[in-house]
Amino acid sequence: MDLLLVVPVHQETDDELRARYRVQAYASVKDQSPQAQADFFASLSQCQIAVTTGSFGMKAAMMQQLPSLRLIACFGVGVDGVDLNEARSRSIAVTNTPDVLTEEVADFAIALLLASLRQIPQADRFVRGGDWLKGPMFLTHSLQKKRMGIVGMGRIGQAIAKRAQAFGLEIAYFGPRAKASLPYPYIASVTDLARWCDCLMVACPGGAQTAGLISREVLLALGPDGFLVNISRGSVVDQDALIDLLQNRALAGAGLDVFANEPEVPQALLQMPHVVLSPHVASASRQTRAAMGQLTLANVAAFVAGRPLLTAV
Repeated sequence: MDLLLVVPVHQETDDELRARYRVQAYASVKDQSPQAQADFFASLSQCQIAVTTGSFGMKAAMMQQLPSLRLIACFGVGVDGVDLNEARSRSIAVTNTPDVLTEEVADFAIALLLASLRQIPQADRFVRGGDWLKGPMFLTHSLQKKRMGIVGMGRIGQAIAKRAQAFGLEIAYFGPRAKASLPYPYIASVTDLARWCDCLMVACPGGAQTAGLISREVLLALGPDGFLVNISRGSVVDQDALIDLLQNRALAGAGLDVFANEPEVPQALLQMPHVVLSPHVASASRQTRAAMGQLTLANVAAFVAGRPLLTAV
């Protein structure tokens, strides 16, 4: 059976897909002529399965070149890169990989929070650069007795909150609606949440509904002593406003694992000493990526066998 690999997802997973199916990789024609790409998709007229990452996804234009497409299997929990309206209109199933990465991403979110407040990467550079020989390092910010506002209280947000409680942080959250089962206060305005907290943790889904949710207004409400940590999607934060406010010290700092136009990161962010940067790797441990790959493979296998999909979106 033919399978379109839209982008490489994970080496072991890609290898297993090739062992099981006739894999055609879009990367082989991505930079070729329009005619070469048209010929490539014409050869896939019977292809029913596509595998991609949640962030790269699959746009409507590509789906429309695959008349037999019936499954888009996403490696990742987010599916904001997939045109879900187009998929629904054609009854194309979409799967993702929830749960298996929740704990890993939550661990990383707390690590990024600590790295941002305590300036851990900067401390490493301070030692390596020989600056310690000249005198003590500058003082950093304490995590103790801080308030954390979590934007998005889904699986990952709740796992972050659990860890934050262990550090003694006071927690409140914002989302589409309050969840009665949760013990944390719900704040119905993201601006009010930012005004209330010291550290704003962004853990909501990406996509059109949350694009620009963390606006200039929200960041101003967070204030000059506030920290932003984003392990969601770059699209959720107004990146230009973030850069401007960080440059003018209207924010104390930020920890960013995601950006507006990955892998391109604005030069201004690269030059800021009070920002911790990470290349979208919150789930990128060997163990978790292997588990994500197994779930992706299991969804594809279920489709081929005519069984119910494990994690349909």
